[in-house]
Amino acid sequence: MGNLGYSFEPTHPGEVIKEELQYRGISQKKFAAITNMSYKTLNEILNAKKPVSTEFALLIEASTGINAEMLVNMQTRYNLQVARTDKKNMARFESLRKICASLL
Repeated sequence: MGNLGYSFEPTHPGEVIKEELQYRGISQKKFAAITNMSYKTLNEILNAKKPVSTEFALLIEASTGINAEMLVNMQTRYNLQVARTDKKNMARFESLRKICASLL
């Protein structure tokens, strides 16, 4: 599927987790303590500054019931969309397409 003339902002899975914790009335500090992780790391993930790792996704699944595979897939889609919109990447990819097309 290519770009159909529109763009979208990808959703970082941390945003989904953050909303769920807020909905349940659980503070980030309390959740960090319950799951035995650093508040700083949790906060960075929930604010889209760090990616959701497989291990973190499994921790979230165990503690909240949010599907780990969904979170990992969201992170992958987020990473791809961010990479596709990076101007340096786009220039490199376009150059590579031209080089490869000339070889065919």
